[in-house]
Amino acid sequence: MRPVGGTVETDIDPRSLIGRKAFDRDGNKLGTVDEVYLDDATGVPEWAAVRTGLFSRDAFVPLAPSTLAVDGLRVPFERSLIKDAPDFGVGRHLSPDQELQLYHHYGLALPAPNPPERPASRSDRDSERDFGRLAGQED
Repeated sequence: MRPVGGTVETDIDPRSLIGRKAFDRDGNKLGTVDEVYLDDATGVPEWAAVRTGLFSRDAFVPLAPSTLAVDGLRVPFERSLIKDAPDFGVGRHLSPDQELQLYHHYGLALPAPNPPERPASRSDRDSERDFGRLAGQED
């Protein structure tokens, strides 16, 4: 695991985020990281579901602009924006459409698609349906 602090990157075990406290851009506690979602194409941690005290629901927050600090995950958005994020439930894959909704909600640029290095095999096409899988979930 890399040193604590800085942007959440691929070299951190996404499971180590689960159970950490999450804070908004002003340092207000949002809740606790419940689950981490990986991009299927890259395996990069992309979204976290944070269990909020607001009606005990999970709010999806983007990991790319967030930072990992000693006290937890720092999400650089206002509490109200996070509270109003689309609610897709947890424990399931995020569909490409759901992920697009989250990118638009947070005003984030969409990640550049990875160019295929070889013709897609059947297993590659099957994994495309699993966009937004949970960290630690078996394939």
